[in-house]
Amino acid sequence: MNTDNTSLKLEKKFKEAEDFLPLLGTDFVELYVGNAKQAAYYYQHAWGFQPVAYSGLETGRKESVSYVLQQGKIRLVLTSPLQPEGDINAHIDKHGDGVKFIALWVDDARKSYEETTKRGAKSYVEPYIMEDENGKAVISGIHTYGETIHLFVERNEYEGPFLPGYRVWNANVETKDVGLRYIDHMVGNVGWNEMNKWVDFYAKVMGFAQLVSFDDKDISTDYTALMSKVMSNGNGRIKFPINEPAEGKKKSQIEEYIDFYNGAGVQHIALATNNIVETVTALRDRGVEFLYVPETYYETVLDRVGEIDEDLAPLQELGILVDRDDEGYLLQIFTKPVLDRPTMFFEIIQRKGAQSFGKGNFKALFEAIEREQDLRGTLN
Repeated sequence: MNTDNTSLKLEKKFKEAEDFLPLLGTDFVELYVGNAKQAAYYYQHAWGFQPVAYSGLETGRKESVSYVLQQGKIRLVLTSPLQPEGDINAHIDKHGDGVKFIALWVDDARKSYEETTKRGAKSYVEPYIMEDENGKAVISGIHTYGETIHLFVERNEYEGPFLPGYRVWNANVETKDVGLRYIDHMVGNVGWNEMNKWVDFYAKVMGFAQLVSFDDKDISTDYTALMSKVMSNGNGRIKFPINEPAEGKKKSQIEEYIDFYNGAGVQHIALATNNIVETVTALRDRGVEFLYVPETYYETVLDRVGEIDEDLAPLQELGILVDRDDEGYLLQIFTKPVLDRPTMFFEIIQRKGAQSFGKGNFKALFEAIEREQDLRGTLN
């Protein structure tokens, strides 16, 4: 585990952010899932995540079981219930598999809780200490959109594999990682006219700054539209775009998400790589499905974005999108939903200087999503 105290080393990139916490990075993302053992197998073998820790009956935990996997700085926790009824079952019944906790790594979980709750955050859990033979950690938490929770994790006095109550998980089969490095951003979908409410929440309650705003003129096709604003903490390690539906001729992807998730929640997690061609090739070879991009996209992409380091042919063959801003360019691609419900998916992103989010690709991306919606019969 990385237990060093790094807050003093972090440069503040976005001066508009009040940044009073501060946040050191994403500690982990925890999903409630119907079958954690099988979900862990999927993320190991399809995505190349490595087994880290386990908690369940063998560790004295009677109500639920959790598997912890990691790749680069990305840590996933997959949790399933062991008993009928209860909060985990209710969450899965209502939402399907989905993100429950976005845990943020902090120096001081008590101060993070105090600073956010006094600014209006609804308490999820007051600060408490978890402790075992490997040391102690302090956890606290607040509510955010839907049933999503932000946990504050203070772990600079803990040396174990994950958190107290977990033991090292040694899987019988080794899998090779695919080059994923860290979480670039996580996108939340909220309901009609709720975007600004949650933008204000991140600004006032958590000290974030708004980086960019997209309206229905930026993000629309002939049929559907949405609006989005991107919030970031001061050092730029935590970025949360917030989407809401906009009026269109047909049902947008945000409306489809809200319908099937039964409320607001995490739409997608963007994972960064240093070589998107190698990463996507490995993922595709292991069965991960990506959205289809028509070949016509590549006929004009270099006219729009200019010269890039990569050959266009492998990008076209894999369906990787390209966009440029004033600071450089980026390459990105989106999976199909990774769950049976058309809710959560992943983005793979490689930044070559660009700090934006692929505005030039929105039309092609949304048309690709609409094709999938049409196949599911949820576009009308």
